[in-house]
Amino acid sequence: MRWNLDPAHTSIEFSVRHMMIATVKGTIRLKEGYVETDESGKPLRVTARLDAKSIYTGVPDRDNHLRSPDFLDAENHPEIVFKSERITPLGEGRYRVEGEVTIRGVTRPMAFEVETQGPVKDPWGNERLAAHFEGRLNRKDFGLTWNMALEAGGLLVGDEVRFSVDTQVVKAEKVVS
Repeated sequence: MRWNLDPAHTSIEFSVRHMMIATVKGTIRLKEGYVETDESGKPLRVTARLDAKSIYTGVPDRDNHLRSPDFLDAENHPEIVFKSERITPLGEGRYRVEGEVTIRGVTRPMAFEVETQGPVKDPWGNERLAAHFEGRLNRKDFGLTWNMALEAGGLLVGDEVRFSVDTQVVKAEKVVS
């Protein structure tokens, strides 16, 4: 079975240390994605594509800098892509998802634990599931190395990027061949 990720009901938030004393938070939008499950509902595969140009922190100059070649290079790399390779049930609607994420043309392994809820029917008769997960990555692993030294020591931008995702998936219509 196929379940489509619902961009209208997906929130992808991230945070990074700034000047070693504060945290900058932002969002990025889901373009599209899907989850494939077996007949029992066990997830088999997940693919998600994020819109690199949609990065938003609330400060236009910073957002433009994050889209620039110093960071995401969104003009040349318009998507951030995650593809699962293994999904392991942990019980009670929880799964360990292992796969690869590609940012700025660089692909690295990533793993995280997902909590799911549902299924439920929405008011229009669509079957939905919800999921939540959090993770971390090192931006330097993806070639995002731009930084500035601070006068008092340390660097302007932290290396660790934390992220939190809440999403809903909608069961796709059966395809008649």
